[in-house]
Amino acid sequence: MAKSTLSFVCQNCGAAYNRWQGKCESCGEWNTLAEEDTSGSVPVSIRSKRKGRTFALESLSGKSPDAPRLSSGMSELDRVTGGGFVRGSVLLVGGDPGIGKSTLLTQATSLLARAGHRVVYISGEEAVAQVRLRAERLGLSDAPVQLAAETSVEDIVSTLSEGAVPRLIVIDSIQTMWTDTVESAPGTVTQVRASAQALIRFAKKTGAAIILVGHVTKDGQIAGPRVVEHMVDAVMSFEGEGSQQFRILRAVKNRFGPTDEIGVFEMTGLGLREVTNPSELFLSERDLGTPGTAVFAGIEGTRPVLVELQALVAPTSLGTPRRAVVGWDPSRLSMVLAVLEAHCGVKLSGHDVYLNVAGGLRIHEPAADLAAAAALVSSLVNAQLPTDAVYFGEISLSGVVRPVAQTPARLKEAAKLGFQRAVLPESARGETGGDAGLSLNAVNSLTTLVAEIAARGSRRGESNAPAEKNATPARFRRGEG
Repeated sequence: MAKSTLSFVCQNCGAAYNRWQGKCESCGEWNTLAEEDTSGSVPVSIRSKRKGRTFALESLSGKSPDAPRLSSGMSELDRVTGGGFVRGSVLLVGGDPGIGKSTLLTQATSLLARAGHRVVYISGEEAVAQVRLRAERLGLSDAPVQLAAETSVEDIVSTLSEGAVPRLIVIDSIQTMWTDTVESAPGTVTQVRASAQALIRFAKKTGAAIILVGHVTKDGQIAGPRVVEHMVDAVMSFEGEGSQQFRILRAVKNRFGPTDEIGVFEMTGLGLREVTNPSELFLSERDLGTPGTAVFAGIEGTRPVLVELQALVAPTSLGTPRRAVVGWDPSRLSMVLAVLEAHCGVKLSGHDVYLNVAGGLRIHEPAADLAAAAALVSSLVNAQLPTDAVYFGEISLSGVVRPVAQTPARLKEAAKLGFQRAVLPESARGETGGDAGLSLNAVNSLTTLVAEIAARGSRRGESNAPAEKNATPARFRRGEG
């Protein structure tokens, strides 16, 4: 019998060490090392000593009798997965506790079961009665979904192998599963990796699609070893703020579809409602008379999305001004502030800066630079931006406004929602398509846009506050405004 070998494995990233230490050198987390037996993933008693078997090789021209994809019945979920669930694929869904992962999967499995497919929901965290209570609250208790509360992977695989192969299997969650092939506690890195490997092997062998629900850490990353994300076919993140009713399903990895698509849902008392026009929903509560707000025409995957950026620039008495941002990359905000001060003469060293993306959406593309800069300058000079204008464009370190992709789609979405003007890069004027019907304000550098907003603030000050007639754009550019 092989000698047992003990090592200390990080429960956050899976790195192994020969001795215990307070900090993991791989991921930088503290107090995450736990002692585990790593002598082998399979005990000696069940290891096979036979020679390797031969298997048949197939060509690329073969056809499957079944449809290559299985539609879930939810258009937003199908958009993120690339058109539906692929046979034999394994998806990993992560999200904060209480964000609505179980609600989303309960609705998806119920729709598939009502369509005549065999669907199995395995819960390792809740009892069958608790899952039934959720289905009753959602009005889905009549759906023929097969339920079970089990955590043993061997028992799950043995049960699912009987009868017809399920079209969809939900494992909620992978952190609660355990297998006899490794000697570790459930939830450890070794158990999560071995359990996921066994379920993936079952999916590839039978052709059933499996959805694994994963917990997330405090910084939003899916808990457990990162190797699980490499093993599965798709990784999806369910995002949203607890105070907001919007939920965003984002594809982080997808072997069978795009990796930048999003699905938008609204949390209601009867579950998640699909949002077919997220731009209209994100702008439904927009304040039209407040300086410091700009509408950004963005692209999420193949879908154009219009969202409001809110900025607040306030004087501060602190030695180090605050820089707070929600829904956008803080590094991009720091870069935009540096360009405004270096090339446009906007002095923000004595002001606190706050930037927020309304609706709980997270923006990842650099095309939001121009909208963020317009909102910041508007708040600084207390100038209201045109309510019928959208902004998009990337700002370089030299202050030049660079073009972005899919300009016609952005303009078409803005025109559909009633916007009349668009502020965009000068070099993108020839890519507008000509059918948007918008009045285009093409800017070549950020200095031009800042001067226009500063002049608007001066005119506003002259009409509302006669004592501030000297607040000219030149005075603003010197940092006195």
